[in-house]
Amino acid sequence: MQLGISDNIKSVVMQLRTFINEVIIPNEVRYLSELQDDRWQSPPVMQTMINQAKKAGLFNLFIESDKHQFTGVEYAHLAELMGRSEIAAEVFNCAAPDTGNMEVLAKFGTDEQRSRYLVPLLQGDIKSGFAMTEPAVASSDASNIMSEARREGDDWVLSGEKSWVSGAGDPRCKFLIVMCQTEAGASPELRQSLLLIPMQSKGVEITRMISVFGYDDAPQGHAQIRFTQVRVPSTSLIGNTGQAFEIAQGRMGSGRIHQCMRSIGAAERALELMVKRSTSRYAFGKPLSELGGNVDVIANSRIEIEMSRLMALKAAWMLDQRGLHAALGEIAQMKVVVPNMALNVIDRAIQMHGGTGVSEDTPLAKMWAAHRAMRLSDGPDEVHREMISRQEIGKFPLTYV
Repeated sequence: MQLGISDNIKSVVMQLRTFINEVIIPNEVRYLSELQDDRWQSPPVMQTMINQAKKAGLFNLFIESDKHQFTGVEYAHLAELMGRSEIAAEVFNCAAPDTGNMEVLAKFGTDEQRSRYLVPLLQGDIKSGFAMTEPAVASSDASNIMSEARREGDDWVLSGEKSWVSGAGDPRCKFLIVMCQTEAGASPELRQSLLLIPMQSKGVEITRMISVFGYDDAPQGHAQIRFTQVRVPSTSLIGNTGQAFEIAQGRMGSGRIHQCMRSIGAAERALELMVKRSTSRYAFGKPLSELGGNVDVIANSRIEIEMSRLMALKAAWMLDQRGLHAALGEIAQMKVVVPNMALNVIDRAIQMHGGTGVSEDTPLAKMWAAHRAMRLSDGPDEVHREMISRQEIGKFPLTYV
């Protein structure tokens, strides 16, 4: 089982690490400053960094191209590096939900859909969203989804309401992939389909933007959207009717690995900040690193990061070698463990910084909020734990005493 950095990506890893440390992280403060001028427009420095990333050949690393082809394990290492900065994945056009949508369109889209939407996404000219969660039902059980599309002649007519549509606040967001009920009489796993809905369609209304622990996550944000008799042509269907669960599961499988590896990258940066703070600040005549249990705090953080990385890389290896169905257990375990680990490490880093840790003077507070939300996104911990438990119980025959 090859989980380390392969020869195929060694040079890319070095190039990516240098770019993040020398271009992106030094521009984080400028990015936030420019964002204050217009919360819902991409700061100019973002486009500057994107142009630099394109020139350096570091654009669209997540998807196969003539220039590069990476296994899931190899790309996982690259995703970890991108997690060092909240804005890095966007610079490299490797941020959700665009990556998942690009993979869906590449695999299931029609030639027209690819030409109109996939090509400009790959070029970084537009953004997109994925609309699945609904405010009125427990959407961790996707069979609860009530948004409905019905056929009228050569059109689909969509009605319903979605929440937590990440990316929809950005004016560059030109379309949504919407999961909706189209086959009411079918079994639960075959009732849903995916429709491609242009944002400018009549009847698409952003009713509000939702904050995360007070952060608006501009310029992309998270929208609640109402669809009122939204009419789109029949060619807006992605894949086949009733195929949404299958497509979404594949989309989320690799996406969860990418997200968790970025979380590990964030934890690495938090640990780095923690150590630098602990060795540069003195209290009671000693550096913080020598006070209280801070030696254990630092050591435990390193241990937990290493264990989590191995778990995530194993999930990526399973997906590469044995496919999604065989990897579901490892992906679920990773999805529970990694965000909780990242929260623990970030929290310790905040504590080491004292009041500075909860301020805007470090990325830690925003980092903590984002990773706390990760315990809910792409399925809450409880759903993944339930699946892990069922798999374990299924390993042993039912016995009666």
